[in-house]
Amino acid sequence: MNPVIVIPSYWSRTDDPVAVGDVGIYDHSTPISKPLPELETCLQSLEQVRGVLRVVVLVVAPPAFAESARARVDGICRMHPSLNPLVVGRREAQEVIRLVTKVAPNLDGEPCSLRGYGAIRNMGLAVAAALGHDVVVFLDDDEVVLDENFLIDAVYGIGLETRQGLPIQAKSGYYLDRDDSPYASTDKPVWYDRWWSKRKEFNEWMTRALSGTRISRSNYVCGGCFAVGAEAFCSVAFDPLITRGEDFDYLLNLRMYGFDVWFDNQWKVRHLPPEVPSHAARFLQNVYRWNYEVKKLEASHDIISLRHVTPESLQPYPANWLNEDILRKRIFRTALARTIVSDEHKEYFEVLVHGRREAERWAASVARDYFAFQTYWPRIMASLWEDKTLARALKLLGSPKPAKSRTHRAEVGSLDDSLPLPKIVDDAIPKVEDDD
Repeated sequence: MNPVIVIPSYWSRTDDPVAVGDVGIYDHSTPISKPLPELETCLQSLEQVRGVLRVVVLVVAPPAFAESARARVDGICRMHPSLNPLVVGRREAQEVIRLVTKVAPNLDGEPCSLRGYGAIRNMGLAVAAALGHDVVVFLDDDEVVLDENFLIDAVYGIGLETRQGLPIQAKSGYYLDRDDSPYASTDKPVWYDRWWSKRKEFNEWMTRALSGTRISRSNYVCGGCFAVGAEAFCSVAFDPLITRGEDFDYLLNLRMYGFDVWFDNQWKVRHLPPEVPSHAARFLQNVYRWNYEVKKLEASHDIISLRHVTPESLQPYPANWLNEDILRKRIFRTALARTIVSDEHKEYFEVLVHGRREAERWAASVARDYFAFQTYWPRIMASLWEDKTLARALKLLGSPKPAKSRTHRAEVGSLDDSLPLPKIVDDAIPKVEDDD
């Protein structure tokens, strides 16, 4: 096997709180002036890992200070030459986008780019294909690996079959929190969060998965501990429309197109996330995200060639989140309760009055768009696979550059010109991490 580790790295100018509705804001963004960025800690932990062939770092930053973010990432990657780092910023991404556009000129927006969670993941897959890597191992920059066998565990089982003869082409590990627990908090949620808590059903599923055989069919994907083989990632793309939770959404995509995601209960990382900048912004993203998943699954049932995925097949978690009636009640009750008690009561009131209905309308209007894009994906990946010209350009441009003199270093820009989403997600709200 020829695995590559892909790490999306999100950067912001400051750590100021985000506003609900801001575009181009990511929940796990690193302030460019942070003395010890999460990416450094992540790469340092990878130094102990055996068999690392290449690490690809995807640099996501608003245009106003993209060069400064790139310079910071180059500096971090230069400190880890043994990882054979390759940095993909705006210049490298343009080379990939140019070829994607050539193969599929009629696609709206940039479904393979450095903006939007799903499109960023697709960029990682595209770069891996151009370089000829047959397994992509996704790792988040706010995670650290725990032992030298991380990559051995990552590729364990990939390309083989289960005892029932089912192929293993995609699998998820899991993360431990700061207290070494793989479970959602067992503390009883405060009353106004009771309708938005996933704890009981998630922990029920996780308990089963951890106590069973090493490899079992998964209802869950940890996007920062996820491995996917070429047969799967060259056939199925991430959804650039999803407002967040692109990892679980990819599980649904893979199932619909004939692949299963498997769970490896011996493969894990430690998750060290930063503080949530805005709980209201996260909630709004979840409202859009789950409404979209409901409508997308409904739309998929009308496509004869797809395998039908039902909420019932995802018991005990996250089945109820894909039930439209239950979801509406959860959104209304949570928005109302948080409007009363939260410090962000104005933002939650806006969700209660307008946001939840706008999310439903948006989801219904774009529910079929992914399937149109997906018809192009196998052709795109076949064209990119081991493209020597593209691979040469990526290696030339993406090798960490020597530090420039002080007078030539790019200055940190303003966030006023925040990174726009591609046209295919122009109507989506900003990207932040999910409560679940």
